[in-house]
Amino acid sequence: MDGERSYGRMLVVSALVGCLEVALAVVVVLLYVRTQPPPDSPVDHTALVAGLFSLGGLVGAAALLLSAVFVLPAVALAGRLGRPTGRSEAWWVPPAVAALAAPPIAVFAAYGHLEVRGVLAFWAVAAAVLSAGGLVARLRHPRLVRRTALWGAALVAGTGLAGVLGFATGLLPAYQPPAIGAAAVPGTWADRTGGTLVFTADGRVTASGVGEHAPDDPPAGPSRRCSGSGTWSYAPGRDVRSQEVRVAVPGCSWTAWSVGGTARTPRIHRPVGPPDSGKRYELRKAAGGS
Repeated sequence: MDGERSYGRMLVVSALVGCLEVALAVVVVLLYVRTQPPPDSPVDHTALVAGLFSLGGLVGAAALLLSAVFVLPAVALAGRLGRPTGRSEAWWVPPAVAALAAPPIAVFAAYGHLEVRGVLAFWAVAAAVLSAGGLVARLRHPRLVRRTALWGAALVAGTGLAGVLGFATGLLPAYQPPAIGAAAVPGTWADRTGGTLVFTADGRVTASGVGEHAPDDPPAGPSRRCSGSGTWSYAPGRDVRSQEVRVAVPGCSWTAWSVGGTARTPRIHRPVGPPDSGKRYELRKAAGGS
């Protein structure tokens, strides 16, 4: 009957809520990535989507297991606590979940010698995530599974659409390179393998082992490295995306470096590989290197 509580249905609903929470987290992370500097090698979105689908079964199995171990016992415990206290069991679901999750988390933290603050934060997040499944699963509404799936999918899709519209209208801050200016260029800029460009305020530059890439080289694996001394200049361009640091070192093929990173950790970079590959070779300004 619709008004009766089915623990099998509760298990399915709780696991479904867990899967929807994972999907929502993925959407939020993808939107957040749009606000950050791009990586050296662009994300292969096709491979990413394929990977997420391949992990779908694992996520579903984990959601079922966590629901059976923590959520359903917490709902049952909340029902027992709610009757003598006169409060709805909904009030008791979060503390019941937190209490049931505490022992295994404490054992894991002790075994791994983890920091207390991080463990407490993880415990709070885990309790909140699992409690959401319990609060929804305890409801006795008819067609609860279908309603949960529809409303959850709408929430995930709506979050993604709101993010896209936010970026399109400027309400969300999509990533923009910092406007560094000529005064920010002097200092040491290094790649991940020790190659450096050392700029001085008088317009001189010294290169030491800076990579020169063939079309098929990975960003961190140049075919050859170039060293020498020369000059540099800063070109502001039309906007922050077209600003450049122009370098002239005899014998070195690279001449113009685009600006990236953030105002706190600026970077200069050059494209690597085919023009549409999105790969880049980056130099980061050393901390305190002004």
